[in-house]
Amino acid sequence: MSEVLNVETHCHNVFSNHKNYSSRVPFDCGVTIEEQLEYAYHEKIDVMFITNHNTLDGYSQILEYKQNHAKYRNIRIYPAEEVTINNKGHVLAYGIEKEIRSGMTLEETLDEIRKQNGVSCAAHPFAVSNGIRENAKKCDIIESFNSNNIDFFSNIIAERFAKENSLISIAGSDSHVKSTIGRSINKVESENNIDLILEQLRKGKFTIDKSNYARKEELYEHAHYIISSSRQSILNSIRETNPKFHSIVKWAIDSFISNPNSRLWHIMSSLGLYLSKRVSKKVNMYGYNPLIFEQRSWTNLISLSLSP
Repeated sequence: MSEVLNVETHCHNVFSNHKNYSSRVPFDCGVTIEEQLEYAYHEKIDVMFITNHNTLDGYSQILEYKQNHAKYRNIRIYPAEEVTINNKGHVLAYGIEKEIRSGMTLEETLDEIRKQNGVSCAAHPFAVSNGIRENAKKCDIIESFNSNNIDFFSNIIAERFAKENSLISIAGSDSHVKSTIGRSINKVESENNIDLILEQLRKGKFTIDKSNYARKEELYEHAHYIISSSRQSILNSIRETNPKFHSIVKWAIDSFISNPNSRLWHIMSSLGLYLSKRVSKKVNMYGYNPLIFEQRSWTNLISLSLSP
């Protein structure tokens, strides 16, 4: 029997760690499967796709945990993966059964998703560092709103792009901390099984019901988890590549870890968000070359953000 379902299409848990292929910052998410289910229950989520980076790990584990806890029996968990392609852009693969490897071209990645009868989605396509931009047209659907895109311009241009190209769109929480699970919700009328859910997704039957931004303090919480967990990896990398900066980086990391709510770090965080917004506005609204994101040169990014 069909019913109106609340769907969370983009969320991570601890199984995303060590899967983003960054040796310097290998940690991605501190949300346990217990916390993920509890917050899904609290937010009255009916369907949740687990979208860990470059892995299907976390899907079977959360199913096993759910089976042993009757409280969560009405929450359906379905498989998905956030795949990193060769230019560092991200593509969501819904309903797949076999893990799709990272590092392939967009076309190769989409072919693999189709072979598994999955649904491809351009994740945060105009995000500052990991969107596929206009190539989003090649995917089945587009994430036109992402809760973590607090620069705003990334979402503005994604929504405009989706409408101009008549693309099927959804909203994604992109949850990396427990409090943002369900921050964005899509509704669909369907029976709650994977085949029918995917069919409705392909047909554009999902409607965006809630699209709210992550709060600054939640972004700070995520940053604190990443940096504190990745501390030794970061310091090892600095020691190998820029040893003369090792002492000052160690002081900065330890200062932030021990007192993340200090005035200094709030000022630094606010400055970083401000500069990110300026860069996003210049690229997404004023037509600056987006390749500056893929080159990942902090010198060029800071220079662009500070220019008039």
